[in-house]
Amino acid sequence: MSIEIILVDDDAGLRRATRQTLELAGYAVRDFGAAAQALTQISSECEAVVVTDIRMAGMDGLELFARIQSLDPDLPVLLITGHGDVDMAVRALQDGAYDFIAKPFPADRLVQSVARATEKRRLVLENRRLREAATTIPDDMPLIGQTPAMEHLRQTLHQIADTDVDVLIAGETGSGKEVVATLLHRWSRRARGNFVALNCGALPETVIESELFGHEPGAFTGAQKKRVGRIEHASGGTLFLDEIESMPLSTQVKMLRVLEMREVSPLGTNEVRPVDLRVVAAAKVELGNPAERGEFREDLYYRLNVVTISIPPLRERRADIPLLFAHFAARAAERFRRDIPAMTGDVHRNLENHDWPGNVRELSHFAERVVLGITPPPKPNSQQGCGGLTLPEQMERHEAELIREALRSTKGDVRSTIETLGIPRKTFYDKLQRHGINRAEFE
Repeated sequence: MSIEIILVDDDAGLRRATRQTLELAGYAVRDFGAAAQALTQISSECEAVVVTDIRMAGMDGLELFARIQSLDPDLPVLLITGHGDVDMAVRALQDGAYDFIAKPFPADRLVQSVARATEKRRLVLENRRLREAATTIPDDMPLIGQTPAMEHLRQTLHQIADTDVDVLIAGETGSGKEVVATLLHRWSRRARGNFVALNCGALPETVIESELFGHEPGAFTGAQKKRVGRIEHASGGTLFLDEIESMPLSTQVKMLRVLEMREVSPLGTNEVRPVDLRVVAAAKVELGNPAERGEFREDLYYRLNVVTISIPPLRERRADIPLLFAHFAARAAERFRRDIPAMTGDVHRNLENHDWPGNVRELSHFAERVVLGITPPPKPNSQQGCGGLTLPEQMERHEAELIREALRSTKGDVRSTIETLGIPRKTFYDKLQRHGINRAEFE
């Protein structure tokens, strides 16, 4: 958001000099020789700060200030005063004027005051827009975001939701993999069936098979009664397997048969039961990369990989961060019975500068802490080096940008990109994973 300066002064010479001072400081300036003329350009949503002289023919600066106050009391007005107007300016300051500057004034005095005023105006307008946006998002609105990456993701989900194919979801921790899986279920004809979720990394190997396949009484020590497994319970609906890369090897073999035959055999019985379900799996690593796949079976990966959906990390859709923060803050304020706090400069800077390795989950928790007022905003990754980054961090960021630039120039073609960068194919895929770059977005 770019805040401009509305400059009002009926002295053409002084107006020209003041405008030059502000433009040299990097501000966009619109100047007017009469207050009435300037007033026609001012509204409650005006992305501007007003700098006005007090002594002017016709409508003077104080009357202009009063009129602006009636339009928007949060619009900063800086008054330029002569020696005889200081008392009036002080009273105006008490009534809500942002600042007054007595003539003659050094250029840096004006520029510093304007800098503070523009930052205040930017935060006021951003708070208003975020509050409005947050109140118009339904509680069940999925995948909040207006960036092209999120628009593409929602469109893809709508296209495949009712096709009944198995889906593999790739995304970093906290990026919303379960939200995507839930939407695939909700938007499909299986919505009347059960949505059954299981985190493969949260269960020990001795328990996971019983959870997935179920068991009969006496199947193992402690199995006193029959248990319907998650797979069978999901029949008619959707089975979501999160962190599937953590699934034990012995369980992977049995899961492969479930996917191929659509049948399940509970522990302790030779009975085979047909199941009608869609399987959605999610992984934090690139299962297509043997180096990251580890002990995960290649045939199971290819069986799951009918359709792969990649969720972009938050750092690659930074334009969505303020809207997400506003939504989470509004939700937290309602839950904690607190007022929604105004976004401060510190919060705004950290929303812009932090890389959010925990993605949406981390941002949600941050919004809760801001609402509760119990912790300072997160700091950028490092306080050292140029721009707050150490030399290795700067090198990493530069490397990621070079890869994106090569992908853009080749429209995502792997062979051409590898030739452009002069690196092996495996190294190329390793770097895509490390930097969180989705090649498909450049096609």
